[in-house]
Amino acid sequence: QVQLVESGGGLVQAGGSLRLSCAASGRPFSSYAMGWFRQAPGKEREFVAAISWTGGSTYYSDSVKGRFTISRDNAKNTVYLQMNSLNAEDTALYYCAGRQGGYTVAVERWRYWGQGTQVTVSQ
Repeated sequence: QVQLVESGGGLVQAGGSLRLSCAASGRPFSSYAMGWFRQAPGKEREFVAAISWTGGSTYYSDSVKGRFTISRDNAKNTVYLQMNSLNAEDTALYYCAGRQGGYTVAVERWRYWGQGTQVTVSQ
C-alpha cells in the first residue's frame, strides 16, 4: 500500500502561484509513476500532470502546459506541482495519484489516491 497526503492548496488571486506537495509513505515511492489530477464541482476528475519514476519524463494536459511544472524528490518521497499564472478555470480539488508502470491520463488506471487539496482562484 501507498499512502498519499496532499498539501499546499488555498485561495489565490488570478495570475498568482501555488505549490502543491504530495507526501508518500508505504511501498518504495521511487518505483511509482506519480500524477496530479483535479476535479471541479460538477465535472469529472481530469488529468493534469504526471512524472515518471525516475523524474526524467513529464507529461501535461494542454490546459496547464507552460504554466504548471511537476517534479519529484525520491529522497523525500514527495512530488510537487508548481502552478503559475493561475486562472479561475484552475479552481478545483487537486489529487495526487500513484501507479506502477508508465503514466496514463485514464483516472481508473491509477491505483493510489490522496484525499485532495482545494485550490481556489479568485478574479
